[in-house]
Amino acid sequence: MAERISEREAEVLAALGARLSNAQIANRLHISVRTVESHVSSLLRKYGMADRWALAELARAGEREPGRVAGLPVPGTTFVGRAAERAAVLAAVEQARLVTLLGPGGVGKTRLAAVAAGEAVALFPSGGAFVDLVPVREGFVARAVATTLGVTEGSHQPLEEAVAARLGTGRSLLVLDNCEHVIDEAAALAERILAACPGTRVLVTSRERLGVPGERTVPIAPLPLGSDAERLFHDRALAADPEFVAEPAVVADLCARLDGMPLAIELAAARSASLGPTGLLAALDDALRLLSGVRGGDERHRSLRAVLSWSYDLLDEEEQALFRRLGVFVGAFDLDAAAAVGGDRACVADLLGRLVDKSLVVHMRGRVSRWHLLETVRAFTLAQMSAAGEEDKTRAHHLRWAAGAASAAESRISDPTWREDFDAMAADLRAALAAVGGPGEVTHRLASALAHLTYARRYLLESYAHHRTAAAVAPTAASAARDLRAGAGCAHVSTTSNQHVYELLLEAAEQAARAGDDRGRAIDLARAVETACRFPEAFETSVPYERLRDLLGEAAAAAPADDPEVTARLALARAWLAGPGKGAPDPALAAAALAATRGTADPVLVSAGLCAAGTAALHAGRVRETDRVTRERLALLPSMDRDDPYCAPEICNTYGRACTYAIMTGDLPGALAAARAGIDDDLLRDTHITASRLVQPLALTGRFHDAIEHAERMLDQWERAGRPAPLWMLPAVSLTVLATGMLDEPGAGPGQVARWRAHAAEMAGRALDTAPVAAFVNARLALHDERYDTAEPLVRTAFTVDTPLDNYLAYARAAGAELAVAAALPDAADLLAAAAPLAEENAWAAACLARARGRLHDDRDELAHALTSFEHLDAQAERAHTHALLVRL
Repeated sequence: MAERISEREAEVLAALGARLSNAQIANRLHISVRTVESHVSSLLRKYGMADRWALAELARAGEREPGRVAGLPVPGTTFVGRAAERAAVLAAVEQARLVTLLGPGGVGKTRLAAVAAGEAVALFPSGGAFVDLVPVREGFVARAVATTLGVTEGSHQPLEEAVAARLGTGRSLLVLDNCEHVIDEAAALAERILAACPGTRVLVTSRERLGVPGERTVPIAPLPLGSDAERLFHDRALAADPEFVAEPAVVADLCARLDGMPLAIELAAARSASLGPTGLLAALDDALRLLSGVRGGDERHRSLRAVLSWSYDLLDEEEQALFRRLGVFVGAFDLDAAAAVGGDRACVADLLGRLVDKSLVVHMRGRVSRWHLLETVRAFTLAQMSAAGEEDKTRAHHLRWAAGAASAAESRISDPTWREDFDAMAADLRAALAAVGGPGEVTHRLASALAHLTYARRYLLESYAHHRTAAAVAPTAASAARDLRAGAGCAHVSTTSNQHVYELLLEAAEQAARAGDDRGRAIDLARAVETACRFPEAFETSVPYERLRDLLGEAAAAAPADDPEVTARLALARAWLAGPGKGAPDPALAAAALAATRGTADPVLVSAGLCAAGTAALHAGRVRETDRVTRERLALLPSMDRDDPYCAPEICNTYGRACTYAIMTGDLPGALAAARAGIDDDLLRDTHITASRLVQPLALTGRFHDAIEHAERMLDQWERAGRPAPLWMLPAVSLTVLATGMLDEPGAGPGQVARWRAHAAEMAGRALDTAPVAAFVNARLALHDERYDTAEPLVRTAFTVDTPLDNYLAYARAAGAELAVAAALPDAADLLAAAAPLAEENAWAAACLARARGRLHDDRDELAHALTSFEHLDAQAERAHTHALLVRL
């Protein structure tokens, strides 16, 4: 059985659902941040989840115990028969990692899979998800799984990676129901999940095999006659008419005519109250006779088509009209949606009730009542809609409803229930947009709203695509420009290339020019220049200086006078373009740009100005100033709208720079706070990128267990992401070498150190030899282990590596100098002096050199100063080491 959660863990879970940070939770519950982290880790383990945001989604969904299969259908009727098939499915799921239930539509695959999943819960303590793919169109299978699991994308984190991280390595069950129309995509996702999540089992229902290696199939046949088929008929007939009575022979004949197909039996039984058993038999005979000459398809569907046909014929005109029009909905719909295609709301409510009574429409009870059509039934209604010549008209109504519903959802984004309502109608919003042939006001309203909603829902790549679509169908150039600008912000966090951001801004400028919007064009062009110069590492093809100079000239020529925002944007672009190289702005122009941005009321612009000024200070060697400026940027983040893509570049960049610069100055508490805040922000989430930032200050502050735990998760997340660009992970991996080497307890030691050294070598290759972080770690571990016989080459390496602006250069120099002192190298005093300039900008290095001077000169004051400094930096291991030296002196 799955582990239960404690009362305190339940409180922490509820706080996560309220989107509180660890620090806020600690303050609310009057416990330490470390205790909160411990509870969060315990909850992640018990639920088998990869990040706190999945826990938050579960908390908002009301779940309090692990082992739940999310999305599991709640049955409205009893389950009849199938004992042998149930046992076969459960046995297959225990033995094989991929099991497919094969059978025609209407044979009962979905219901059997749901029952089996419910019975198998005890086998899967990490829970899982039951995902209905009926309303899902091609390209959205992973999205459907993510929605059911409560998973969203983080910055530069593909959705499939997020899904795999959520399922993790624990025992979980993923049910993919009705895969046949998206068979290739479902197969690809199943294969990736099976490869990335060793404890996950995948149960599929489909009319055909997925064709994935290792797939086990369980054929699902119609109900056997003479037992289960008749029992099902009696059960459903009694539900429709509690006084139902029929001769066993008549019921047996009916079930035989219906080929034992469960859906056909249920539809027929729903008519028992009005027709009686003999009337049912006569009506069925007539319907079957009409279909006797039909060829093609599965013959077992003949009886189902017959039942649907005569059920439809028995409806009155109003019931028929609504029934066939409801086929336009690919997913669940509420009363307002049904009324949008069916007419008067009160009348539609009455008609829906009648259709539910006849088992033609399924009622889904919940906070909001919704209805849906079974897959086979919907196919029938679409045929009837087409035959009635109503398809174009009904789809137009559907589009107008979708646009209105999406706009209404946009206005409710601050309401906690908006996600649930959006998820319920998202498939129909997407389907309505996909069915449109060209531009138009209604189409644009839907596309634009859907772009905003999916961004707020953190479906970032989808949002990016919708922004492009919105621009393409926009009725005016001004609208297209707005969509492209928003798309540029979304591209910054959803794609791995800022080239897309740059190109979208240029497109926006073109549309602004068409609209006669000189102000917008000037801003777009200036932002494009700034993007190319500020983020050059994220471009596949470098943009020539001459091209950027010309674009800036066009921006200046178009700019209206006396507009503070335009002035600030132009100043930023000039500063970045005039610098000594891309990524380094001109100091004087950066200062002017900051002053210009402060003249606006836009926190995003002010943050961009601070970034320019801080980066200029960094390249001038004033790292402390850079850190101070970046802390000012951090203070601006709460005023930025997380649901507006315009803010995305500043949010993401600020968190990353804050960690980097705090480490460069030795401000370990600041680095730790920034790293934790980044993981707490749902735009970045807990990914291998954000985890790598957290590992470093955890190791540097001596929180070795936490550092190793997060490093393990980081490595796992990186593997699931396909091992992208490993070199930037080197600092975190190297600091994990430090943590394992300095952790003086059983279980740590040479084996773990060697393992993480191997990871570092794999990621860095020859670059490891010239990496300051590796030189720092090697020198610090030699000092910790008192391996002074190996000190000489390690010290020389620490002073040979010379990578300007590297985060760990000051650490390497300081650790190398202290090792030289401890090993009594003849030039130790000279090395101390050589390391001093870098220590002026790094508090950790300054404390380390003070300790080294205390060791060299047996100076208690220097050691006491180092002790105080390390206490201020919360560097627990360094404080303990310094204290031990003081005691021995």
